[in-house]
Amino acid sequence: MADRPLEGKVAIVTGAGSPIGMGRAMTLGLVRAGARVALTDISQEWLDETINEVLEVGGDDCATAIVSDVTDAESCQDAVDATIARLGGLHILVNNAGINSRAGGVGNNPANFWENSPEAWSRVVAVNLSGNFYMARAAVTHMLDQGWGRIIGVTTSMDSMWRRGGSPYGPSKAGHEALVSIMAQELEGTGVTANVLVPGGGTYTNMTYSGEPNQRDHMIEPEVMQSPVVWLASEDSSEFSGRRIIAYYWNDDLPLEERLERCSAPAAWPQLGRQAIRLSP
Repeated sequence: MADRPLEGKVAIVTGAGSPIGMGRAMTLGLVRAGARVALTDISQEWLDETINEVLEVGGDDCATAIVSDVTDAESCQDAVDATIARLGGLHILVNNAGINSRAGGVGNNPANFWENSPEAWSRVVAVNLSGNFYMARAAVTHMLDQGWGRIIGVTTSMDSMWRRGGSPYGPSKAGHEALVSIMAQELEGTGVTANVLVPGGGTYTNMTYSGEPNQRDHMIEPEVMQSPVVWLASEDSSEFSGRRIIAYYWNDDLPLEERLERCSAPAAWPQLGRQAIRLSP
């Protein structure tokens, strides 16, 4: 793949503001690959910090920052419209924004599902599931009109979807993964692809890092997302859709076919559904 395979492409990365997040890491990877990127986040303070770093890497016209709330469909449409107006197009959407109502307590005294308030449940589902639908819906019309687009959804490992104490985060991410699989099927033949990208384990982000001594030594660095997100966003992935890539297993030193065999599988595990018992009439 060329050094700047995304030259001339424009991307949106949601949840890109956090200074220690996967959105920041993927944005830097996309910019280094030649893309111009709209960073969206609900936090103006985070955006101000992160976009300064991005502009230092890619130059004054490589990125723009947009305060946006993915839980609001109108705000999502406004973010898409602003991206096209400021950067001259839209080719790539990275649905990365996510929250966990109990981020600080992951794996420690997990709450039972009935101990979640309706408000906490609704907020997590609104960000982690509905927000991805709103953003994809807002972006895909433009992508379909130009006959080219890439939708990349950041979900989580299967274990995290059903782990005890994992609601509402796990179910919301399972819903996002299912949504990507459905999108890929419905976009077949349009030039627009939809895929899932996950880091592959506990990752150093503001949502998981508590500051405990040596905790980071046992976490995946968010930069593992950079090479696979660039490939998924590129022309080279045009025949690749409805799949999930585990970034931790991505190896640039391997031939592409072997690399993908090692790190990817169908999104949403459709093969498991075929295990259901079908009763004879």
